[in-house]
Amino acid sequence: MKGIVLAGGTGSRLFPLTKITNKHLLPIYDKPMIYYPIQTLVDAGIQDLLIVTGGRNSGDFLRLLANGKGFGLKHINYTYQEGEGGIADALALAEHFADGDKICVILGDNIIQGSIAKAVSDFEKQGPGAKILLKQVHDAERFGVAEIVGDRIVGIEEKPKKPKSDYAVTGIYMYDETVFSKTRTLVPSSRGELEITDVNNAYIREGTMTFNYLDGWWTDAGTFESLLRAANLVHDTAQKGEPVLAAHGEDGE
Repeated sequence: MKGIVLAGGTGSRLFPLTKITNKHLLPIYDKPMIYYPIQTLVDAGIQDLLIVTGGRNSGDFLRLLANGKGFGLKHINYTYQEGEGGIADALALAEHFADGDKICVILGDNIIQGSIAKAVSDFEKQGPGAKILLKQVHDAERFGVAEIVGDRIVGIEEKPKKPKSDYAVTGIYMYDETVFSKTRTLVPSSRGELEITDVNNAYIREGTMTFNYLDGWWTDAGTFESLLRAANLVHDTAQKGEPVLAAHGEDGE
């Protein structure tokens, strides 16, 4: 399976911090934000990675990450997203990289405590379809929310005023090769973006969407409040002697 980290966008909710740098290069405690999703994929056994970025500071990713040696990788691939087309638009840029393989996609501002190795292994055995990871939250209206009936997801609603459950769809998605044909059928939402929720609902309508519950804590880091929360979670976990990053993205030199 191949891994894709989506690290584009303007980070407008974090202005003026993002006036001079990409959001995903901001610090989370003692490491740049982008280190965390990369390490999540590497810890799950995924070695072939693509970073999707954009904006004026895209070259900084190459200077920071180089070829991925600090994560035990031989090579990292990069591609550039023009404009602000949404998550699904960024994902569409990865079709050439995926080359028919299954993919695990993670948003560059998603930080987790646990491992996704079991979910990745389950999806590799699944056959056609997709898998998402869910986390129980107290503020589900901020996220895409899964409606669950028995052991199936019957729908996902984006930022609902009255959530049908308290299970948020985290920014970790696993797809088969049909995801790219699905993105080509999307129409922009009211925000003018191609929404990843529409991709996930397409798999749900097919009856090929599965899910796992995510262990440990999870947060995004796209607002001032969640950026602070992410740093505090990482700090508190480190103080307990529980690593959040196994390799910490160090250059080893």
